[in-house]
Amino acid sequence: MDGAVAARSSPDAVSLTQEPVLVCTEAQLLREGRWSGQVHGRDVVVFHHLGGCYSMDRICHHAGGPLQDGDIEDIAGHACIVCPWHKIKITLATGESLYRAIDPATIKQRPPKTRWTSKGVKQRTHTAEVRDGNIYVTLSNDEQKVDSDYYYSEEYKKLVSASKRGTT
Repeated sequence: MDGAVAARSSPDAVSLTQEPVLVCTEAQLLREGRWSGQVHGRDVVVFHHLGGCYSMDRICHHAGGPLQDGDIEDIAGHACIVCPWHKIKITLATGESLYRAIDPATIKQRPPKTRWTSKGVKQRTHTAEVRDGNIYVTLSNDEQKVDSDYYYSEEYKKLVSASKRGTT
C-alpha cells in the first residue's frame, strides 16, 4: 500500500513542516495494518497496532532497512517494529532502539542473564491521528537529531547522487 502524498523536496530534520497530511482512510489502515509513503518529502510508515496508530521514519536508523516490511512484536512490554534486515527492535511509541544486554551481576554465569536495554531514541517518530475516518500524519518538529535523520541529510543525498553517477 505504498503511495506518494504531498511530495516536496526532502527537508532536513530540523525544518520539517507541521501541516498534517491525509495519508489513508482508517478502514485501509485497519485492513492492511500499515501504510507507507511520503509526507512532505519524507518517507514515513504508519502502523495500526492494538487499537493505536503510530508513525515513524520508514527507513531504519541502523542501515536503511525497510521498516514497513518488519513484524511487530512485544519486547519487554513495548510494541516494537523489528527491522527485516538486521532484526533491530524499535519501539513504535518513542522510536527507542532496544537490545539485549548482559546483566553485569551474572557475567560469570553460563549463560549470563540478559535484559532488554534502550540505546535511546534512534528513529524519528511522527504524530498519527484518526479524524473523521481518515489517518493524518504530522511530521515531528523536534529539533533534536536522531540517527534516522541521516537518510534526509545533505551528506546522504550527496552520497546517493555520487553513487548514481558512479563516482563513489
